[in-house]
Amino acid sequence: MNPILECRGLSKRYGGSAYALNDLSLTLDRGQIVGLLGPNGSGKTTFIKLINDLLVPTQGEILVDGKAPGTETKKLVSYLPERTYLDDSMKVKDIISYFADFYENFITERAYQMLDDLEIRSNARLRTLSKGTKEKVQLILVMSRDAQLYILDEPIGGVDPAARDYILRTILGNYSEDATILLSTHLIQEIENILDRVIFLKQGQLALNSTVDEIRMEQGKSVDILFREVFRC
Repeated sequence: MNPILECRGLSKRYGGSAYALNDLSLTLDRGQIVGLLGPNGSGKTTFIKLINDLLVPTQGEILVDGKAPGTETKKLVSYLPERTYLDDSMKVKDIISYFADFYENFITERAYQMLDDLEIRSNARLRTLSKGTKEKVQLILVMSRDAQLYILDEPIGGVDPAARDYILRTILGNYSEDATILLSTHLIQEIENILDRVIFLKQGQLALNSTVDEIRMEQGKSVDILFREVFRC
């Protein structure tokens, strides 16, 4: 079985500027929750956009389930961007219907169960909801797909601390054990306990690719402390 994600010498440069991503090579196996970590400007967003076929590499190769990003890989990847992209005038239930029509792997029953658990009214128009609730709706849509790779960009950044535990439980409870989650966040302490592996990006290059257990056993540190040391936060 192919790894879910492979990169070989992956680089991206914007115009004549420095490389946003430089010679990145890594492999991600299935059945993991992976933290994609680094400060602003480290290349995380560029990497995520390359996986989702929103950018074209300057050099190198990226493969999702052995395929170059494109129409076929979009069926496998469920992507939560940092900024909302939904139509504010639509009702939540209509957005769910739209996703169900658009994605063959969308599970409507799962979406409504998560709405109920988070006490979000399906009849509400998106523009009437708070910023945090809109982000919850967007996460529900993403996690209601039976995907092979979930890419979550700051999934808990805009919600209150009381809701974060539920959001993380929602993520954990709504993907198959063979799927992989790539999760980008600045709230490392909040998500460290659910991670299997972490990737550190620093100035567009790979600074670390290690399991959380290796970090704790070999270095005797938490991911958060190691992150602060590597990036001197």
